[in-house]
Amino acid sequence: MNEGLVCWFTGLSGSGKSTIARLTERILVEEGMRVEVLDGDEVRLALNPELGYTYDDRMRHVKRTVYVAGLLAKHDVTVLVPFITPYREMRAYARAMLSQYREIYVECPFAECARRDVKGLYRKALEGQIAHFTGLSDAYDIPVSPDLVIPTLEMSPKQSADRLVAAIRKWIR
Repeated sequence: MNEGLVCWFTGLSGSGKSTIARLTERILVEEGMRVEVLDGDEVRLALNPELGYTYDDRMRHVKRTVYVAGLLAKHDVTVLVPFITPYREMRAYARAMLSQYREIYVECPFAECARRDVKGLYRKALEGQIAHFTGLSDAYDIPVSPDLVIPTLEMSPKQSADRLVAAIRKWIR
């Protein structure tokens, strides 16, 4: 049995991580691949509802998800993990624990993410209603050497997914 790939997305809220993951999933499933998306918001609700957004809580969230992603990957599933994952040490942990880890930096400037504000979180954060908001009141460590950069300010969601699919095809050969 082959080991599946884990594509771990990182980027600010609203950068396009989940959208790209879902489009990529659709393309790969149509090609007959086994794919699972572990969306950050969904995993938080299902496995980690007690966790907040402090550094320690975010690290617990990442560690639990790394474990689940590893289980899926052991069964030849390509796992797409769109998480903000704001700190380098969190991404380093995932890379160390997952042998087929690939880091996908979904690059989008804070101002554009705030303009998109899909979930209304930037407005709330700017009004002081959300503590520990990544990129504003909490740090975001830009990846130093991601395996793939997807600049969503310059690319449509479809172009972004196509870029990732092309990379996945190379990585799984």
